[in-house]
Amino acid sequence: MTTTPSTARLAVLIDADNTSPKHVSALLEELATYGVATVKRAYGDWTTTQLGGWKAQLNRHAIVPVQQFAYTTGKNSTDSALIIDAMDLLYSGNLDAFALVSSDSDFTRLATRLRESGKTVYGLGLRKTPQSLVAACDTFIYLEVLGEDRAESPEAEDADPAATLPNLQSLLSRAVNATSDDDGWAHLGAIGSYLRSADSSFDPRLYGAAKLITLVQAQGYLTTTGSGTAVRVGLKGRVTSTNAAAKKAPAKKTAKTAQSKG
Repeated sequence: MTTTPSTARLAVLIDADNTSPKHVSALLEELATYGVATVKRAYGDWTTTQLGGWKAQLNRHAIVPVQQFAYTTGKNSTDSALIIDAMDLLYSGNLDAFALVSSDSDFTRLATRLRESGKTVYGLGLRKTPQSLVAACDTFIYLEVLGEDRAESPEAEDADPAATLPNLQSLLSRAVNATSDDDGWAHLGAIGSYLRSADSSFDPRLYGAAKLITLVQAQGYLTTTGSGTAVRVGLKGRVTSTNAAAKKAPAKKTAKTAQSKG
């Protein structure tokens, strides 16, 4: 049976050592648009005071805490526990996708391994997340753009310089050119797919827009036509006017009618 995004079964695996509990509500709300979180686990050493703020969120969202003692100083045992659980869940065959919540590049190989097995992988982390992990996921969502975290936060100051946003005009222009028909028009859905394929972390919210259509319509070098699911986008000055095309069609029909009468 084919699963749709809204019915896909997700495993949400949270690296609590590297994730603030303040992001939990927003990230689970975001993931609800991709499927149903049938597994929710948070990994860390719950005997330490550093994770004390997590208790309320664990109870509120029915997240199962997985205890992992730090046996050796400088070694992250939490990573190993999460990776082992992820592989066990993979082989259970009961899941369609995995959501890895961490800003740690140690999960890069796990993400690629899950994708090699045909599973969709969503990554969620801070802007400082290394590009290796971002690229390893089908979709990577920055926690700073979710919910109340859209406001400037101290964590944003620690962002990796490599995480600087790509030039938007260049990005959108390439997307339109790559997906447009001969008349210069490209379907909005195709543009969105191209952008996600080119950069798994692309998100209109990073540029201050709630949706892709809002972002596109705010660009002076782009023009749009249609509505709903039929929106098309083109570069100004490089598209065939829809009005001109509409006027040409009846003329051809009239010519054919005249020939049939003759």
